Amino acid sequence: MLLVMVALVAVSVMVIAGCNQKKDADVSAGARTVIDMAGREVTLPAEINRLATVGPGPVLNSLIFTVGQGDKIVNGLPDFARTERWKYQHKFAPNITSQPVVQTTDFQPNVEELLKLKPDVVFTMEARGSCEQTAKALTNAGMPTICLDWTEPDEVKKAINLIGEVLNRQAPAKEYSKYFDGTIARVAKVVDTIPGNNRPRVLHCNIQNMTAPHAITEWWISQAGGTSVTKEARIAENIEFTLEQLLQWDPQVIVVSSPEQTDLLYKDSRFKEISAVKNRQVFPTPVGAHIWGNRTAEQPLMLLWAAKTFYPEAFKELDLEAELISFYKNFYNYSMTPAEAREILSGGPRVAPGPKK
Repeated sequence: MLLVMVALVAVSVMVIAGCNQKKDADVSAGARTVIDMAGREVTLPAEINRLATVGPGPVLNSLIFTVGQGDKIVNGLPDFARTERWKYQHKFAPNITSQPVVQTTDFQPNVEELLKLKPDVVFTMEARGSCEQTAKALTNAGMPTICLDWTEPDEVKKAINLIGEVLNRQAPAKEYSKYFDGTIARVAKVVDTIPGNNRPRVLHCNIQNMTAPHAITEWWISQAGGTSVTKEARIAENIEFTLEQLLQWDPQVIVVSSPEQTDLLYKDSRFKEISAVKNRQVFPTPVGAHIWGNRTAEQPLMLLWAAKTFYPEAFKELDLEAELISFYKNFYNYSMTPAEAREILSGGPRVAPGPKK
């Protein structure tokens, strides 16, 4: 019996010593914990040198770019974003161009491919339940995973502050929040003086499939001094509408998803009686790291663009080209040329039509 007790004590000592050694190793390695936007506690290494993004790639990358860490992304864009439309992703982070796709077409992670890339952390953004499920699977596979959430317009600041904490880039994250709030104040100072009955009726849409995408539309239209015609109809993230509904709304300004859709509205006789079409007030949303009218870290730039589009005289002193050059230099660490700024503001790169069949 005595021998058994001695053996048990010895084993206990070894276990405790092993635990202490692991704890000491973690401390010496500077392991730390953060709380992600799903409320999960995530253990991370002291430094992050390699990161992956799984889910809506262009959105996630735009957030990473904002704290100047695009060069640490080790995966490529999802299949849907591998066109000329997304060329600025490769300008902001040339390292992603030759990297593999790490997810399926429905945003499910390819765990085997991710493991080959050896990321120190993975960022993902999906619906709350799906995000936690993905994060759990990847964490169990040995890859610490951060859930990001973006439901309300200003949650982009929370997301970027969390990314700043994870990547040890708190200063640029705080600077972005300051810029975000300052941009809202700059625009509000002007539009708050404009009576409600003088504010244009605005529609943001994909005219090809007759949908009004992304609930965040309601935020930037309102903040920029417009009256969104879809505000009352907005019962989901994306809503459909008919030609009859469009004619009834009769928007005075239409913001479409691509330059090609601008041509469609002007050339299709079904739309000729709409005020925005008659008055040549149809504009493609700018596209940089992502489509500005959608969720993107470039949201403050969309607000400035929309305000100047709705009220060109009131914002005639606003130099959007200079604003872009400054933004992308300060946050993305990218030296943008005036020609590139003009391309983004004109609706981004045009996608060449495929061969005729």
